Amino acid sequence: MTDLDEGAAPGATERGHDEPVSRRRRVAVVLVALVLLAGLGLGLGLSLGGGSSTGPKGPEGVALQQVPDLASADTTASGPTVDGIGCSNEEQQPVKYHIHDLVTVFVQGTQERIPAGAGIPAPRLTEHFPTGVFYDNRLNGCLYWLHTHTADGVLHIEAPYKATFTLGQFFAVWRQPLGPGQVGPARGTVVAFENGTRFAGDPRDIPLLPHAVIQLDVGTPVVPYRPVQYNVIGLCGAGTTGCSSSGG
Repeated sequence: MTDLDEGAAPGATERGHDEPVSRRRRVAVVLVALVLLAGLGLGLGLSLGGGSSTGPKGPEGVALQQVPDLASADTTASGPTVDGIGCSNEEQQPVKYHIHDLVTVFVQGTQERIPAGAGIPAPRLTEHFPTGVFYDNRLNGCLYWLHTHTADGVLHIEAPYKATFTLGQFFAVWRQPLGPGQVGPARGTVVAFENGTRFAGDPRDIPLLPHAVIQLDVGTPVVPYRPVQYNVIGLCGAGTTGCSSSGG
């Protein structure tokens, strides 16, 4: 056997051992790539499914919207009837129609939220729970039929009779502007969705339907509609009965 033959044999043996090692490396790379893609897909899925549905749950059993307030709750009217919406407690007017809507707002593509306590005149009762702050009316105070209790975006419709109320009525009670070019202090073209369908008219006219999800986009970019799963199972506030009753 020549020196070349002697060198060739070890070389062949080494290649024979290297091939399975290379295959193992390729498999490992593929597996890592699959894991990364799966994580990316999960992240996209959570984002497209509505980030507000995946955070820690608040006092109402609904995920809190951990973003800045669109405007202060303190602009709420002081008690007189506003746009047909009264301010009362159970003794004055028992609640006979109680549903919930969830409202999300995006300003220039960044989420902001309807504040906790909007629709409840100051001074409000502030209740602290391990899951977050819950605002209510005080003993001698009232709350408007359209209001929020906590920072989860859930709008309560608690009325003495069944009717189709509108988002514009809530904003009127909150004393914040709402129209085709403005949502609260945020200005820009408004694109509105309700339950995934784009609303063609004035956002003030959006009906507050039982268990609806309303999304308002102000300016650009327009965030594609983000469905949110929610179920109000926790506190529902003083002066009300059956937080999950009447379809909401």
